[in-house]
Amino acid sequence: MKKILALLLVCIFTLSLVACDNDVTNTATNSQTQPSTEPAPTMKVAVLMKGSEDDPTAISHVKGIKDAAKELNISTEEMSFEYLVETDDTCYDKIAELSENEYEVIISTDYNHQSYMEQAAKEFPKTTFVAISGDTAKDVDRSNFFNAYTYIFESRYVAGVVAGMKIKELDAEGLLSKDNYNNDGNVKIGYVGTSPSAAVKSSYTAFYLGVKSVFENVSMAVQYTNKSNDAKKDEETAKYLISQGCVVIGQHSTTDGVAKAVDKALEGSKKCYCVGYLTDLTKVSAKGALTSSTHVWSVYYKELLNAVFNDEKLQQDWADGYVVGAVDITKLSDCCAKGTKEEVKRVVDAIKAEKLHVFNTSTFTVEAEKINAAYAIDTDGDEIADEYGAIFDGYFHESYFRSAPYFALDIDGISVLN
Repeated sequence: MKKILALLLVCIFTLSLVACDNDVTNTATNSQTQPSTEPAPTMKVAVLMKGSEDDPTAISHVKGIKDAAKELNISTEEMSFEYLVETDDTCYDKIAELSENEYEVIISTDYNHQSYMEQAAKEFPKTTFVAISGDTAKDVDRSNFFNAYTYIFESRYVAGVVAGMKIKELDAEGLLSKDNYNNDGNVKIGYVGTSPSAAVKSSYTAFYLGVKSVFENVSMAVQYTNKSNDAKKDEETAKYLISQGCVVIGQHSTTDGVAKAVDKALEGSKKCYCVGYLTDLTKVSAKGALTSSTHVWSVYYKELLNAVFNDEKLQQDWADGYVVGAVDITKLSDCCAKGTKEEVKRVVDAIKAEKLHVFNTSTFTVEAEKINAAYAIDTDGDEIADEYGAIFDGYFHESYFRSAPYFALDIDGISVLN
């Protein structure tokens, strides 16, 4: 950025000389205000991804880096995008190779890359390492090792609002069948989870609370696939939830498996819709896909690149959401309920104004009791030390003590199937 600032000052000085010389002809003026041909500064940045080039997570991060670089006028010529990086010793070998080749920043995008990133941070102190979705940066406390994630739970909640609007419309118009209600008269919805981790629990709870904020009488069944982004398994699991009468299916993975199951169900005249993650699923199910929650990684990457370029301090544990534009939902589909766009805007505005908090403790119970104390839990099941716990000011502070999610409450209205 120092180089960029210098270029801008040169341009401003040149323009001021032209403006002050009233005798200069138009031809001369045009020649003096031509844009600089000096190349944009470069940065050696590497991004490690477990998926291939067409993997939604990989696409999201690559787009984020490129968009951030464009905003900062930094060339991507010396940036390296490493696909299919396994979560074994070959990961460390790749990181070490990049570090030895003097890459300034190395970013990992899979949680299971973190231990290798941490190891490399000890051996290559001049390189900046960022483990996205990681959770050990504060414990390690190294000046060159960082964690970052977004408040994805906020856009999961908003996607839930979209689903709730559709359920409300279907219920009001009498378009749901008897199978779509449980014995308590609640509308059934489902969620395809990958594993019983805090990240998954935080996401599906936020989604459920978003639905419930619009349509109170709803219950959700969660089914784990114990697979990471397995489209076939996602589709099979969604089919089962649909067979149980679920009207809307949410998902944690980025595959199109749930959308395929929903599209087939719609062909069989069942009322069923889906909400995705990262991927716009309308191409798979134009009549069933409502929207998807997504990260906007350019927000963090702009802050990261700018800090490293200018040798400025970087947050060791970064997390943010709608307030800075770090999360969003994809375009609302044509099958969304009337008024959804307006309701989404109202909710997002409330989140930005910090008048709405996703895990507001007045909106849920645990074993029929209101919760006023809960601790953030780390990946080993231990409490993250804090004398006040994670609940204060009336809500559970997700991604407050560290960037990675740690919500671990089992709230009423959500059941996990075996």
